[in-house]
Amino acid sequence: MAVVASAPGKVLMTGGYLVLERPNAGIVLSTNARFYAILKPLYDAVGSDDLVVEWMEVKVNSPQMSRETTYKMSLKDFTLQCSSESRNPFVEYAVQYSIAAAYATLDKNKRTELQKLLSQGMDITILGSNDFYSYRNQIEARGLPLVPESLASLPPFTSITFNSEDSNEEKNTKPEVAKTGLGSSAAMTTAVVAALLNYLGVVDLLTSSKNQEIDRSKNLDIVHMIAQTAHCIAQGKVGSGFDVSSAVYGSHRYVRFSPKIISSAQEAVSSTPLDEVIGGVLKGDWDHERTKFSLPPLMNLVLGEPGSGGSSTPSMVGAVKKWQKSDPEKSTETWNKLLDANCELEKQLNLLSKLAEENWDSYKTVVESCSILKSEKWEGQFSKTSDVEIVKALLGARDAMLKIRSHMRQMGEAAGIPIEPESQTRLLDVSMDTEGVLLGGVPGAGGFDAVFAITLSDSTDKLTKIWSSHNVLALVYGSHRYVRFSPKIISSAQVSLSHTHSRKKILE
Repeated sequence: MAVVASAPGKVLMTGGYLVLERPNAGIVLSTNARFYAILKPLYDAVGSDDLVVEWMEVKVNSPQMSRETTYKMSLKDFTLQCSSESRNPFVEYAVQYSIAAAYATLDKNKRTELQKLLSQGMDITILGSNDFYSYRNQIEARGLPLVPESLASLPPFTSITFNSEDSNEEKNTKPEVAKTGLGSSAAMTTAVVAALLNYLGVVDLLTSSKNQEIDRSKNLDIVHMIAQTAHCIAQGKVGSGFDVSSAVYGSHRYVRFSPKIISSAQEAVSSTPLDEVIGGVLKGDWDHERTKFSLPPLMNLVLGEPGSGGSSTPSMVGAVKKWQKSDPEKSTETWNKLLDANCELEKQLNLLSKLAEENWDSYKTVVESCSILKSEKWEGQFSKTSDVEIVKALLGARDAMLKIRSHMRQMGEAAGIPIEPESQTRLLDVSMDTEGVLLGGVPGAGGFDAVFAITLSDSTDKLTKIWSSHNVLALVYGSHRYVRFSPKIISSAQVSLSHTHSRKKILE
């Protein structure tokens, strides 16, 4: 039987750059776009309990990129020998560290079953929702408008178009893939780790019994630690980790872990057996913080892909750090103002959730009324005290986002990088002037990746039409109305990382 795990993409709504340093927090929202890892044995079981496997075969398929990579893995030191030209370091480290975790955690009684599984080899297929990649070329080639319905008309897991301008005549050149900035590498790494750990018996992500929720949370913590380590090592730096955290736990308020947790493991790899290193990672002092967070009811997260080619987050982060060192006084002042604005937005959104819970009828009336009006007309529509309080919170959230955008632009100008480029500024100004749009901004490190907006009730269609007229494609997962949930489900929804599906169903 195949094991299928999926993990969502992300949008960092607040905390860009700040979240790199403890104890600054960021609000990260998970999306409907998901990465899937389908894991099954390569061969039938051999049936011998005494079999000692020294090498195992691994095959990794990426149908969207028309790539298949094969490996032989040593089960003595977990090294990989690749017989293919195309390699994916994120998948490679996910495989190595997950198998090492099995050796580090499983007792002798479970080693026999582990040996059986490994003797069968592994066939891993990775698939990402279309929202992770740019399909503008395919949509335009079909003569379709840049609207969510056109993107939705493409088959699931459509083959990816590479950036032709980055290619040349050499046969071995692999052009860069055009992405939308939803954290595809983090979601992919997490899905692969989750599938592997569940398959190998290190965790059990399939249980849904209420009395096993604590164990389920602990299992997700193990997935987080392994995925976080694999992702950081694969990308060659210890990042803040909010993208992997949201891929595991869903939307939440995030404070990063101390980098030494992973950097010390990275240093130990050269002198210590990998299973011991991973055992140390699992026993490490993971001091990250995550607090429940969700958008208030009747609010929708929408992303728009401007088709600008994206930006290099590492180079932008490097430029900001260089500016901080060269002008500590001014950078600290801007940093603190940005931090205050982030906290204010979080405060106002939490207040709106509280007001919705206390007086749902009033909240629903106000939000639906504001969804058909521009923001400057919201305040004069209501006289009841409860209604006025809700409008005040809506406008407070909007003002906080405007301050965040202003400080981000100032930081970009000082550091010499386009955190909110002029083209994005014009787009966001038009977006925030649209009926029913609460706020909008550049997520994460900013640049030319997708922009985001929060819309009220049924106003999303208005925004997607505005975006289309500005040559911006709204992604599919953001084009639905948010329906209020019962508070009791949010905890279980945030840990629903792993799902069981048939292989046929996923591929369809």
